[in-house]
Amino acid sequence: MDTIKQAGNYVSDKVASATHGASKEANKEVAKDNNAGIGTRVQAAGDAISDKAKEHKHDATAEANKQAATH
Repeated sequence: MDTIKQAGNYVSDKVASATHGASKEANKEVAKDNNAGIGTRVQAAGDAISDKAKEHKHDATAEANKQAATH
């Protein structure tokens, strides 16, 4: 039963990682947009950094769940 739970957690973490990755890329584009206001650009840059950290966190926990499910 734990294997099924860990496999589900793996899938959930991979989806979350992909979501944060897409958000990071969108925020990077806003941060680079010369037509956006400076406040918007700074906020988007900060959000991109936050999304990158969350993306890496979910990748790490997904890998841990994958390893736990296979052993």
